[in-house]
Amino acid sequence: MMRKWLFAALLLLTCFGCGKSSDVVPNVAVSFEANVNDPRLAALKSPGGAVIIPGYGVAGLLLYREADLSYAAYDACSSYMPAKHCAVTLDNNSLTCTDPCSGSKFSLIDGTPVKAPATRSLRHYSINVSNFEIFVSN
Repeated sequence: MMRKWLFAALLLLTCFGCGKSSDVVPNVAVSFEANVNDPRLAALKSPGGAVIIPGYGVAGLLLYREADLSYAAYDACSSYMPAKHCAVTLDNNSLTCTDPCSGSKFSLIDGTPVKAPATRSLRHYSINVSNFEIFVSN
């Protein structure tokens, strides 16, 4: 009888112990490369500029030009209820982006949520600029 209870407890822990996998933005392969003069990236020529490139990651690739002239790259999929694949939109001030499905806002500087209900940051990608080429990957 004790073995049945132990087995049942172990089964419950296995099923529910790690939380829902749908609570995080899925990890999909990302490989993006473009010349810095690509017209899609025109907004990145100045600090504070941001663009969303559709077709990469879960809901698009969000690129941001930081004040120190470096770059940041995120998945445009909101971290709030990511199973919905709701893509963020850029705000006019270029410092934040908004999840139109929940109203959550995220900082473009580090991807952290700045307005609820989101509590997790946007998925961050590695970005490298070399010889006038931008490379984004995970």
